[in-house]
Amino acid sequence: MKTRALLTAAVLCLAGPALAQGKSPAAKEKAATKKDETAAKKDEKTAEMANAAGGATATANVMDAKGASLGQVTLTETPHGILVKGSLANLPPGEHAIHIHETGKCEAPFKTAGGHLNPDKKKHGILASEGQHEGDLPNLYVGADGKAQFDFFAHGLKLKDLQDADGAAVVVHATADDYKTDPAGNAGDRIACGLVQAQK
Repeated sequence: MKTRALLTAAVLCLAGPALAQGKSPAAKEKAATKKDETAAKKDEKTAEMANAAGGATATANVMDAKGASLGQVTLTETPHGILVKGSLANLPPGEHAIHIHETGKCEAPFKTAGGHLNPDKKKHGILASEGQHEGDLPNLYVGADGKAQFDFFAHGLKLKDLQDADGAAVVVHATADDYKTDPAGNAGDRIACGLVQAQK
C-alpha cells in the first residue's frame, strides 16, 4: 500500500510541470492570433520604412490659370517626412505662398483644390500657437526672370497622406504667406496649381 502511494506521488510530481505548461485550445488560439497581429504590424512598419528609405516619389506638374505649364514639384518620402523640391518659371517676381492642398483637382481659379492639407484640424501657420497645417510650406522667392527653385521639408508628412481617395494638389498664391493668419496666411489668389501624382 505504501509502495503504491509512493508511486502515485512520483507520477504526479513528474506530470505536474507538464500539466502546468499545457494551455487550453482557446488560450493557444488567442496567443497565436496575438502573434499574427504583432507580425502583421511589424511587416507593415517594415514596408513603410522600406518605402521611405527607397525614396518613393510623387510629382505635381504646375500650371497657371490658362493651362500653361510652369514647371514641376517633386515630393520624395524620407524616414522623417517629405522633401519638396521644385523648379518653376513664368511666375510674377517676388515672394509667393506655396501650399499642399487637400483635393487633387485643379480647375481655375483653383478653388477646387480645397483648403490646406490639415488632417489634424490645426490652425494655419508656423507662427500660430495652434498651428500648423500639414500642408503649410515656407514661401518661395521668384526672381526678376520669373524663375524659382526651392527645397522644402514637410516634417512628419507621408505620401499616403497625399494619396487618399480625392488626392492632393500643390498651389501657388499671388502673394506671401504671413505664417499666422487662418486659414491661408493672407496669401491672396491662387495663381497656379498642380495635381500630386505618384510616379510609376
